[in-house]
Amino acid sequence: MTLRIKSHKNGEFWVYFLVWLFMFASPLFSLTAHASMDNNVVFYWADIFHIWISLCFFLAAFLIHNFLLTPMLFKRENWKGYLAATLVLICAFQTYQCSHKPADMPPPAEFRQMASPSSAADNDKDMFQRPPMPPNMQPPAGKGLMPVRPPMDAHDIMAFTILILMLGLNLGVKYFFLSLKRREELETLEKTRLEQQLEYLKYQINPHFFMNTLNNIHALVDVNPEQAKMSILKLSKLMRYMLYDSNNGSVTLEKELAFLRNYVELMKMRYSEKVHIDVQIPTDESSRLVPPLLFISFVENAFKHGVSYVKDSRIKISVEPGEDSVKFYCGNTKAGTLNEQPGGIGLENSRKRLDLIYRTDYTLTVADSEDTYEVTLIIPYIEKEQ
Repeated sequence: MTLRIKSHKNGEFWVYFLVWLFMFASPLFSLTAHASMDNNVVFYWADIFHIWISLCFFLAAFLIHNFLLTPMLFKRENWKGYLAATLVLICAFQTYQCSHKPADMPPPAEFRQMASPSSAADNDKDMFQRPPMPPNMQPPAGKGLMPVRPPMDAHDIMAFTILILMLGLNLGVKYFFLSLKRREELETLEKTRLEQQLEYLKYQINPHFFMNTLNNIHALVDVNPEQAKMSILKLSKLMRYMLYDSNNGSVTLEKELAFLRNYVELMKMRYSEKVHIDVQIPTDESSRLVPPLLFISFVENAFKHGVSYVKDSRIKISVEPGEDSVKFYCGNTKAGTLNEQPGGIGLENSRKRLDLIYRTDYTLTVADSEDTYEVTLIIPYIEKEQ
């Protein structure tokens, strides 16, 4: 998460850097291209410096807004303080813009076109100096300045418009990266919460299941010792998987399917022939990865809500591994009344966990009718361990 936040800061910096680099480079490229296409137009560095000086005032206003004013809005959520300070900044900028009007403005383009350097040395000199103005454009005698401009002209209005657009762009970029940061923080918190629920699931996978399984094994010790030994072995593998293997972000499909088979085999010991359990879980010796304990919540809920002690019940579980994805199906008849037993993280939390792992790259279909409940889940394999 720290790396992501740092990357957002770097991304925001590079957006500003590229925008301002373009702003400062565009007049240079524009005048160079103009001079190369029209021999009557002469390149003057004085014009470039004049534009750059004007841009420096915009840059100063941007820095004040970005580092001093936007934190008031996004960190302290002080809207009134931000609006007041921004208004002061805009007024100060516009006042300075209107009051400091350079007297020696660049001459019109047609006068520059009239100037033609007589030699290479003069040409180098003209690169930094403008040609002399015609007599009718000279300032009055005894005065070294051109007549001052009006208090407010089109140039000032244009500068005001650019300033507003610049501040708006600054707000938009900062809000965009801040939204990304907050969304990732929420996803991290949600993922942490679901991981805690997964830890709870590992130790809460129906306590009644463990108690009843141990009681069944105890009853088998004298009747069928070999079956009791096999049951103890399966229960041991089940607990080992939950306590150790599922700590990773992903496990092999082989281990996940073996876990499901052991769980179902132990659950069969609890029920009579009235409960028809159809299991189609193949073996998979590949190294393909899936999230741990993802299917068990649906299987456990099938036994929790689908077993009736007064009528026939059916539970069907199937897994179909494919080349790029695995298809899981779990369906059961409804018991009529819900068995009030703890266990399972619930369908909603399963969806949230799938969203965090796969975003939209999965398919979860739930068919809930009056008598049956069916879940079909298709997930791609995880390419590498998380």
